Amino acid sequence: MSDRKAAAEGPPIRDAATVIVLRDRDTRPRVLMGQRGAKAAFMPNKFVFPGGAVDAGDRAVPLATPLTPVCTARLEDDAPSGIAHSLAVAAIRELWEETGQLLGRRAPWPDAVPTDWLPFAGAGLRPSAEHLQFVFRAITPPGRPRRFDARFFLLDAEALVSDPDNFSEAEDELAHLQWIELDRVRDFDLPFITEVVLAEVAARARDEAPPESVPFFHNGAEESLFLRLHGKPMRED
Repeated sequence: MSDRKAAAEGPPIRDAATVIVLRDRDTRPRVLMGQRGAKAAFMPNKFVFPGGAVDAGDRAVPLATPLTPVCTARLEDDAPSGIAHSLAVAAIRELWEETGQLLGRRAPWPDAVPTDWLPFAGAGLRPSAEHLQFVFRAITPPGRPRRFDARFFLLDAEALVSDPDNFSEAEDELAHLQWIELDRVRDFDLPFITEVVLAEVAARARDEAPPESVPFFHNGAEESLFLRLHGKPMRED
């Protein structure tokens, strides 16, 4: 039985995207985090990175620039073909909704703008994924009220086209939005998987090149595995 079929007995596993925005990586690196509400069904009170589930409409949102070929290949390693685009759009959308931060380029939309994206387009922008770097993947363990197949993207704050200190446009899903130094982030109440991801980020804070492979914390129905995704872009003939 596949993990997805096994999950039918509990909450479904939803594809999700999370964004780790990194600032001051050459001096004292900081990451952007916020606190989930006490009544949240998933990870209440925890400090987390902005992120959330992929929406059905994400697939149709046109990117101004795509993910790099190596990130696309790794995202589609042990995953449905074509999912990379939806994950990138979800990452940009969740970052924007939860923090008010904009990752895009000035470009016209080729067709009618989806209603949810009208404010983004109103700023003269289309979402742009070229600066997102896929660095981690994790499936929520069984037994949780919600389960996600989460892909974590690292983003340098310099790629944002918004003021990184202005959270006035953020929705209210995350409270206490702030930039937290990597050397003090473990003083906060963090989910276990966030601590694991932060260790990877700390090791790569001053290295802008894509990792040689992407860690995959696979919590299946029968066992937990720690895998590596080595996906490489197909050779063009």
